[in-house]
Formats: sequence, structure tokens, C-alpha cells
Amino acid sequence: MSNEMSTPNGRGGHLYMQTNEVKNAVVHYHRSANGTLTEVERVATGGAGSGTYKPISGQESAPNSFEGAASVILSPDRKFLFATNGGDNSVSSFAVGDLGKLRLIDTKPTGNAVEGKSGTAKSLAYSPSKSMLYVVHSFGPDHIRLMSVSSDGKLTPRAERYTCNTPDKPHRVPTMGVLSPDAKFLVVGTTFDVPIAISGTYPDGSPILWVPGPDGETKSVASNAPDPDGIVIHRVNEDGTLGAGSFQDGGGGSPFYIAFLHNRPDTFIIGYAVGDGVALGRIDEDGRIGVGKVVPIDTRRGKIAELCWASVSPDDRLLYATVFGYSNITTFHIDGLEIRIAKDPACPQVEGDGTFRGLCGDVSSGPSDNWVSPDGAFLYQIYGNASKLVGYATKPDGSLEEVTSVAIPYNSPEGLAGF
Repeated sequence: MSNEMSTPNGRGGHLYMQTNEVKNAVVHYHRSANGTLTEVERVATGGAGSGTYKPISGQESAPNSFEGAASVILSPDRKFLFATNGGDNSVSSFAVGDLGKLRLIDTKPTGNAVEGKSGTAKSLAYSPSKSMLYVVHSFGPDHIRLMSVSSDGKLTPRAERYTCNTPDKPHRVPTMGVLSPDAKFLVVGTTFDVPIAISGTYPDGSPILWVPGPDGETKSVASNAPDPDGIVIHRVNEDGTLGAGSFQDGGGGSPFYIAFLHNRPDTFIIGYAVGDGVALGRIDEDGRIGVGKVVPIDTRRGKIAELCWASVSPDDRLLYATVFGYSNITTFHIDGLEIRIAKDPACPQVEGDGTFRGLCGDVSSGPSDNWVSPDGAFLYQIYGNASKLVGYATKPDGSLEEVTSVAIPYNSPEGLAGF
């Protein structure tokens, strides 16, 4: 393939991010052999982002609009790039051509109506064998919608819809959907049983994190804290549709991020937004999961650090976890069935403009999606409230050394994918 030929090992590659601006666009960067980024083009998606508006909380301007991940993905053969448009609940498909350049193929609505100022389409998973795209929305009840993908990248919205709600939790917020490596299961993470947009804020603007439960007892707004139902598993049927959701124990508060290991297809990591750490999980052939103990980060700065995004090195030895509330990254060593801290933190915190605070109360630059290069040499991190995309050289001990920084739109950007 020509786009592979243009990026042999050690010669860099390409990175893509969506701006999530009201007129949404995907930014294409060239990634040089020493890790530096150069913007090549911005290609309109034909759809709308939410801009700086954050539907999850109702804030007019804040990073991490949708509490999600994987809003920009590449097909495994790098033929297509897909991106969500959270503002109008649509998805765009692009052809990836020579030198990584993008050509818009199609933009289609997910089927969920937009209520209020913005939609919430935010996370994608693609099954080439089923020619199916799975689209996760923050707000339900129809959290998951499907689209068929033709051989030339055209999208066809489908009627099927699936929920992450339960009878006594009608306002749950899933985070992302991930296909198991054998494509037999769609594994969905969650973060809130009650989003801040519903629980509200105190007069000082801080979020209300405890609400009365169905039994009258005070309950955390976070998922899986402690109800053991924070990960939802759907079996993928032969035709690409999904079976009913199986609600399972995610092992800790807000099992936000899920990433399967590259070389162990039954094993995945979970990053916990409220559980303040990571854990290893395994899935069996029937779609039942077992989750190990949460390995915590240092939370002396305040609990609910919001460890929300993660990347696994190609050799499965290092895990890079983004700590939204602390404006930095923590790294972990993965050794068999054991995870342990490598560097906490792995890099200096990146300062924002001082206007945004995480759930722990700290002023934060709102780091969100990260992405590790295929050779494991570089890690890239969005810092929305700092208007920066930063690249780091990775070190064997887990530390990160900044090698590049490019200006990006304020607060809104999300999603990273590349090769």
C-alpha cells in the first residue's frame, strides 16, 4: 500500500485529531523520525462538533466535552479513517491516500436526535469482518447505534439501538466501545450513573457527586461505585448486530478506558476515572470478565484524579495513563498478570489557562486522548485547556521527555489515531 510505503520504520508517520469545533475538521500531522509534528492539512468532516461546550456538565467552555475516547479511528488496513461529529450526532468517513492525506467520503447521522445545544456521539469501534461501525453516545437511552460500511467507505445508518441504562439507572453515561481482538464481543466502559448535567453543581460551581439513590440512601454519581455493573458486554452476532448487554463488575469506580493488550487477546487494561488507578482484566469465550485489583496512583493532591485515557506500548510492557485532573501522565509496568507503577508522574504537569478544575478541585489543563507510535518510541497527548498537542519520547523506565508541541484549538479537540 502506498501510504505504508511512505512511512517505513524509523521514518515517522502520520497522526490525526479532530478539532470538535462547531465546523468540525480532522487535523492531519506528519510525524517525523524524531517525533516532531508538522500540520499537513485540516479536512472538514461535513458535520458539527460541540465547540467548547461540554454537554456532560452543561459548562459553556471546558475540555473533554463528551467524557469519551476513540472519536477518531483508523481501519486496520489504514484504508479508512472514521470520526464522530458530536455536535450533530453524525459520523464521517475518509479515504486515507498517499502520504496519509485524507479525502472525505461520507457523513451520515447516527439516528439519534440532537436534544438541546449538542449531540453526544463520541466513540467508534469498527469491525472489518462485519463491515460494521459501532457508535457510542454519552446520553441515551439509545447509547449505541450501528452503521454499515461499504467497500468504498460509504456509511449506511441502521435501525438497531442498544442501551447502557438499567431499570433503576435511566441516565447512565458510557465512555467508549472496544471490540475484543477476535471481534466476538463489544466491551463498553462507563463513567457516570448520573451525569453532572443532571446532578447539578453547588453555588461555588463545584459538581454534586453524591445524590439520593432509589432506596433513599446517598449514592455516588459514578458508575461501579460500588454497584458491580460498570462494564457492559455485547456479543457480536454473525451479521454484526449485537446481543443484549451483560452488565458486569468493572472492578472499581468509573471503569472509563478499556484497551486490549496487543499480544494477549483475552487480556485488557481498565483505567478508572474515580477508582484512581488501573487494573488488568480478562474475558473468556462466553464474554464473562474477571478484573484484578486496582493499582492506584498517588492521590495526595485529591481523590477522583480522573485517570481516563491510556495507551499500551507495542510490546505490552508499558502503560501510559492520562490523569485528567492532575494535568499529567502516569506510567505503569505490565509484567505478566502484574501491573506496577513505573513513573508517577512520568512528565511535568502542563499548565492550562486557569479556568478549568477537575473533580478533585485542582486547576487542570484537561488532558484527554493519548496515542503511542507503532514503534513505541513516542507518545502524543492532547491538553485541551492549554491549546496544545504535546509529543514525548518514551524512556525504558517509563519517564517521558517532551520533544514537540503544536498549537490546537482551545478546549474542544479530541481523538487521536495514526500510524
